[in-house]
Amino acid sequence: MEKRSAVWPWVVLGVVAIGGVGGWLFKDDLARLRPAAPAATTPPPLDGPADPSSAPSPAPATGPTSPRYPLDADVAADPALPALADSDAGAWQALAGVFPADVLAVLLRAHLIQRWVVHVDNLTQPSLPASAMALQPMPGSLQVAQGSDGVEQLAAANAERYAPWVKAFTQADAQSLATAYVRFYPLVQQAYRDIGHPDGHFNDRLVAVIDHLLQTPEPSGPLALAPDGKGKYRFVDPALQSLSVGQKALLRLDAGQRKAVKQQLQAIRVAVTRG
Repeated sequence: MEKRSAVWPWVVLGVVAIGGVGGWLFKDDLARLRPAAPAATTPPPLDGPADPSSAPSPAPATGPTSPRYPLDADVAADPALPALADSDAGAWQALAGVFPADVLAVLLRAHLIQRWVVHVDNLTQPSLPASAMALQPMPGSLQVAQGSDGVEQLAAANAERYAPWVKAFTQADAQSLATAYVRFYPLVQQAYRDIGHPDGHFNDRLVAVIDHLLQTPEPSGPLALAPDGKGKYRFVDPALQSLSVGQKALLRLDAGQRKAVKQQLQAIRVAVTRG
């Protein structure tokens, strides 16, 4: 966990806001975007991107020949949709129509749909390659407190950093989000296949990611942290440290925030699967 940034708002906004946002990249180069990588043998720090030079190569793409949740089979393409390469302005407009400008300020705009697809595809992994990151560093810093036993733990006040994003996400209308997503879905599907899933269906992947995030465990108490000597933190509990980057991001929220986010994710799941 780097004290200067956190990846969690992308879990909230990226899973559901069509168009997504740009990426936190060293170069603005779509060739560096990757599909989900195989699980790493060593869990990464709680926050911060992995070293892109050490990121594993993607596994060969596999997928069903027909969708389980077939949005692409029953959604007619909107003739007003631009080409994927020219979709940034329209996608950003759709995103800005749902979330306030101050909430979107941490996000970048270039290649919105492509980067959103890559980021969502990686949320179930132990780490996010730097090429898949989609945030600028968040304002503020990670809040760590000293527990009664002398062990460092995630401070309760840390959740205040995330309050604007949680509020924006949980108060958004799930059906409106789904409607925007469906409108742009042909471009989303194209982007998903372009990154190495030629037989895949992104809506199936989105549902799988939402289900994965809904399975994030509920801690029974404060989360103990341990510094790694490099300015980052890891969960002391190895079971928590071995969770995916998406699940660990949700653990940074307080219990009330996490409950509200999960309820909204469930509502969105219903909206994109016809119930």
